Amino acid sequence: MIAQGSKEVLLGETRYRYDPWHYLLTTIALPSISQVLEASKAQPYLSLRLELPPTVVSSVLLEARYTSSRKQADARAIDVSLLDGNVLDAAVRLVRLLDAPAEAPVLLPLITREIVYRLLMGEQGGRLRHLTMMGGYTSDIARAVARIRQDFDQPLHIEDLARELGMSVSGLHHHFKAVTAMSPLQFQKRLRLQEARRLMLGEDLDAQRAAYRVGYQDASHFNREYRSLFGVSPMRDVQRLRGETLAFSRQ
Repeated sequence: MIAQGSKEVLLGETRYRYDPWHYLLTTIALPSISQVLEASKAQPYLSLRLELPPTVVSSVLLEARYTSSRKQADARAIDVSLLDGNVLDAAVRLVRLLDAPAEAPVLLPLITREIVYRLLMGEQGGRLRHLTMMGGYTSDIARAVARIRQDFDQPLHIEDLARELGMSVSGLHHHFKAVTAMSPLQFQKRLRLQEARRLMLGEDLDAQRAAYRVGYQDASHFNREYRSLFGVSPMRDVQRLRGETLAFSRQ
């Protein structure tokens, strides 16, 4: 949720923009690209990110006596919706606990459960419920995502991954793309390139060393894929990002 400013998240070919009137919900950690669209020194970007434990979601579902249908369709793991007044009210009370540390241990779990309930009963309830249900393939795709993230710098063998999940190769591709908006190989490539970008920015590595660290053996191949994703070469991209950071700090 955003208190001030706005942000855009790019996943595959889809853009998700949100602001103080909208919230973003993600149910799987996705290799998306995001940028803050509105922020200044006078009016900085302010937001709240709340992690919702799956066990809490399941518990609230049971208390709400929700009964799932037998067949569940794959649900995209990210979307933006209008911010409901009840969710906003609970979020404000949650933030106020920062000034009440003595009350936080008691009230934090209760308010978190309220937020989960409001989300489950709202527009994105189906997306949030989907990960807690038996049947369907979203939970398998969550396992696939975790597996790829764990070994993103190693060669990805789709046949082995499909066998590990008890799925066919075509089934894995179909359900993985339905949930993440990309194929497993595209997902891994996005993870590698974003980590390489982080290494060049945060650890001052050159493009060749960053490429090797994330699993590329061919620097020219890395440069082509990096340019395809970010629009410019690795070094030019890093120079641009550093320049933007410096310019913003001087505002």
